[in-house]
Amino acid sequence: MAGILLVLLATMVLLGWFGIGNAAHAQTFPGRLTGAVLIMVAFTTLLAAGAVLDHWVGHSFQYSGLVALIGVFAALLGDTLLLLRTLKNGDLVVFPVLFGALTAAAAWALYAVWRTSATIPAPKRVAAALVVSSVLAVTNFCYQNIYLPYRREAVPLITLSVGKPVLRKDRKAFTVPVDVTLQNHADIGFYVLGTEVHAMGERVRLSSKDRTQQQWRSEAQQFAKSSGETNPLSRREIHQPPGELVEAKPWMQPGHWIELNDTFTTRLVVELPMDTRYDQLAFYATASLARKDQIVLDPPLQFKTTSWRGDLPKWVKGQQKKWVKGQQKKGIDSLVYRARVHENNAIDERIREPRYVTVFWSFGKPGAAVQASIARKDGSIPLSEEAQRELESRYGLVDLSAGPVERTLWDIKTQH
Repeated sequence: MAGILLVLLATMVLLGWFGIGNAAHAQTFPGRLTGAVLIMVAFTTLLAAGAVLDHWVGHSFQYSGLVALIGVFAALLGDTLLLLRTLKNGDLVVFPVLFGALTAAAAWALYAVWRTSATIPAPKRVAAALVVSSVLAVTNFCYQNIYLPYRREAVPLITLSVGKPVLRKDRKAFTVPVDVTLQNHADIGFYVLGTEVHAMGERVRLSSKDRTQQQWRSEAQQFAKSSGETNPLSRREIHQPPGELVEAKPWMQPGHWIELNDTFTTRLVVELPMDTRYDQLAFYATASLARKDQIVLDPPLQFKTTSWRGDLPKWVKGQQKKWVKGQQKKGIDSLVYRARVHENNAIDERIREPRYVTVFWSFGKPGAAVQASIARKDGSIPLSEEAQRELESRYGLVDLSAGPVERTLWDIKTQH
């Protein structure tokens, strides 16, 4: 009896702790539903503890053995599902060990109660009720851990609109305006981890005759090695890929968010001299976002360091450090931002080590981009496709891009 009581009370404390946290703070309805179910199971184990005392000592209630049996079964089911959850998502060793021990102890307690020949009215109905409750619990577990991580939602949309170039009064320079718009038509909000918009200057000469196949092949090979800013293959136009970075800037503060059905617009103005060597400008915009129902971002997302400092922080280790050095060799610099993130439910928050989001805003002659990663404090950027897909699925990371939107400059450069 003492052993069974210990199993029931320990299970009640743990399931109640996780359940109250999830019911109060989970970011999704299934998460809060899981919290409510855990609270109900914890309450059932408490009733079962009283029933165990009556079944062994008091003998005042005919069906106390049945209540004890149902409560121990509920404890076994709850401990088993949380054991699976900690094995799948947890980092800390203590929780798998704890729930593994409780699962084994609950299985023993179930057998011990069953051997006392507890009175069970309508055994088939009781068995059916236990089966149905088990199926519901397992279904909810699979929904949260299998279906939701691979669910695909609508994502926000970035649009670029290039305006008409305007001459300066002294006619020695001109400006080209470009509007960047972020529209969120999804049914959830998004954190903005990083954004950038940049303009690439391109020089284009015209050939007096059709170009040879070898020239086409050479250009195609150059495009394949470029960093994303590519020009089309052309029979007469002679591009100089991949262009040169003219101007770059963030267009939305990191750490802010955009709610559902919200729109954000900003304008970038690029100014160039009339005698510029570029024949056209190509505009690009990118953004790195995270779903607000998948993570909780601790503000602020702060600037931490730059890639050109010789002494990178201790938390930039492993693949992160190699990635930064690799970018530097390509002539690309980065500003690094960092913030603490929390899981979207109390269970994962307590069984996992703290996570941080690291955002790189990279820029250089080949172009500009933003990249975000969520990992432990000393974690690395997951560069493999499989690791990146897993990261995007778990935390709802979304990378958006728009462009190139090209604007020829020949008309404005001919004005005197």
